[in-house]
Amino acid sequence: MKYYIFLVLAVLFWSGNFITGRYISTSIEPMQLSFYRWFFVLVLLLPYIFINYKDLILGFKKDSLLLVVFGAFGIAGFNTFLYYGLQTTSATNALLINSSTPIFIILISSIIFRIAITKIQILGVLLSTLGVLYLILKGDINHILELNFTPGDLWILLAALDWAIYSVLLKFKPKDLSSFSFLTITSFIGVMILYIAFILQGYSLEFSFLSNKEVLYSLIYIVIFPSILSFYFWNMATIEIGANKAGQSAHLMPIFGAILAYIFLGEVLEFYHIVGIVLIAIGIYLTMFFKKVK
Repeated sequence: MKYYIFLVLAVLFWSGNFITGRYISTSIEPMQLSFYRWFFVLVLLLPYIFINYKDLILGFKKDSLLLVVFGAFGIAGFNTFLYYGLQTTSATNALLINSSTPIFIILISSIIFRIAITKIQILGVLLSTLGVLYLILKGDINHILELNFTPGDLWILLAALDWAIYSVLLKFKPKDLSSFSFLTITSFIGVMILYIAFILQGYSLEFSFLSNKEVLYSLIYIVIFPSILSFYFWNMATIEIGANKAGQSAHLMPIFGAILAYIFLGEVLEFYHIVGIVLIAIGIYLTMFFKKVK
């Protein structure tokens, strides 16, 4: 049960990442936000690195290529694509498109591991996706005409595909590496990749943007919760219960978005919120917990 709690917490924190990423999108460039996010994560991890550097180096040497792949997809790729997308698309569109992640995960799993897709899984994905659409459209199909898609939506779609690949590949995580050591090594690799891209795009290492309190406070949240805690929780849970089931938790994001808006922004919970939440809950139950009686 604890791994399902970890999934819920990971998705809850990531829901806030979508909101804060969009909130400060005009104050900091996507590449800067992605790089400094993980740069400061690495700073916080320095005590752990200092104490365990021998084991970390040994762990990297044993599975260097695989860990580079994890660092490229999980740390460098996903977040950068997401922040580029949030520059030109709404958080609503981003959450809608991100809901394709569970579908990508199931498809990729079936291709790589030949995992059969059951009818119950298909029904669960369809129901939870329908619940997401119902939330986004506010219970009125006519609202679909109000959705304006931008080039940023393609970045979000790429981020969803990237994350699906990362989640599926977690099955190959080196077993002798603890979850925290795995996070530390992949974070270091991700920062190195991001730094190369950062320099190639003409940026230099400076911290004047931290004088903007909105950026500073948002970055503190992003570094601690969606980065260190969410990745730690997601990695552990996905390895234990499988990518197909874990991926369904992405459909919780619109629910958390509605709840957070109710708590912090004073927005009213409408009937369509309840309908959408129920559909998503049933879909997740069928995909993650339902067992066919023999």
